Amino acid sequence: MSVVNLGTFPPKQCGIATFSMDLKKSLELNKQNVKIIAVSDNSYKYNYGNEVIFNINQEEKADYRQAALLVNTSPDLELVIIQHEYGIFGGESGEYILEFTRLLNKPYILITHTVLPKPQPKQLKILQNLGTKASGIVCMTQKSAEFLNRLYHIPKNKIRVIGHGVPPFKKEDSQVLKAKYNLTGYEIISTFGLIGPGKGLELGIKAMAEVVREYPDTKYLILGQTHPMLKKVEGENYREMLENLIVQLNLENKVQFVNKFLSDEELGEYLYLTDIYLSPYPNKDQAVSGTLTFAIGCGRAIVSTSYTYAVEVLKNNRGLLAAEADPGEIATLIKKILGDGKLKETLQQNAYALGKNWIWPNIGREYTSFINNILKKEKREAKINYAGL
Repeated sequence: MSVVNLGTFPPKQCGIATFSMDLKKSLELNKQNVKIIAVSDNSYKYNYGNEVIFNINQEEKADYRQAALLVNTSPDLELVIIQHEYGIFGGESGEYILEFTRLLNKPYILITHTVLPKPQPKQLKILQNLGTKASGIVCMTQKSAEFLNRLYHIPKNKIRVIGHGVPPFKKEDSQVLKAKYNLTGYEIISTFGLIGPGKGLELGIKAMAEVVREYPDTKYLILGQTHPMLKKVEGENYREMLENLIVQLNLENKVQFVNKFLSDEELGEYLYLTDIYLSPYPNKDQAVSGTLTFAIGCGRAIVSTSYTYAVEVLKNNRGLLAAEADPGEIATLIKKILGDGKLKETLQQNAYALGKNWIWPNIGREYTSFINNILKKEKREAKINYAGL
């Protein structure tokens, strides 16, 4: 018997696609058979593997109906996992996913990647609808669980908090890695992820202008390419703005772009050569950050703005938080770590103590337990209903 994951999937390059792939692998390690229903956009043609049993065109409402019919008529598909992010589905605020769940007659688990504390009416209605019909709903922080119950009226007994998941990166010596990437002698600050407005990279660059006055042997690595969807619409406008800012601040030798989509192996190496990981999201409502999760998983010393996810996971001295998205405050925190080796070591140890629990095989076991419990409950209820007929 199989479960089917519905969401974006590689080769599409986005955080949820990566999450879907990592979840699939971790469930398979735990003896689950996983199929994929991919959600695609019109901008690119994706060459999926054999695990993809159906491809939903994001803006084709009929595709959602056809996908539900496929699941309903496939006796080997027991349960659906829906990756929920408003932007990956068609219609206003991704409402087309409701067409799928309206017709689906098998249980589904909803994995929430964005739980807004101040949703628009449409966004509230969509997540309420999805959560009410779901057999279980997963979020990644206690704060999100609180919002789901208090704002979206999802019963507490449906909600399960499961961490984001971190690839099992190979731990390597930072000095060896710095030599490999021609970064010997530098204190490395880094941020990674698909690049676009809202990531706060300009805050990091402006902070570097203050950091290098006191610590000239520092370098800021901006790791990742521009988000493919953004690049299709706006080209490299955002990156070019950042490049112009670097020139204005005379930081040409202090900020370096690594303009590519990094493999897990490359990403692990860059994280392990990083002295301070910077997570400068300006939006305080950011509910989840896979990139910050990965940095915690690698036990990095972290400086972050005070967005929702960071406040929860970096408590208990796992990282330093800037109260506001302010370059001066960010620079002060970076310099505090650079000037205190003991503080850096403490932050690294505390982050790793949490992050080691988030390695994907462990997260896969939690999902497997959740799935099995839901299926057992569904079968018990089916027997009771049958007996009552």
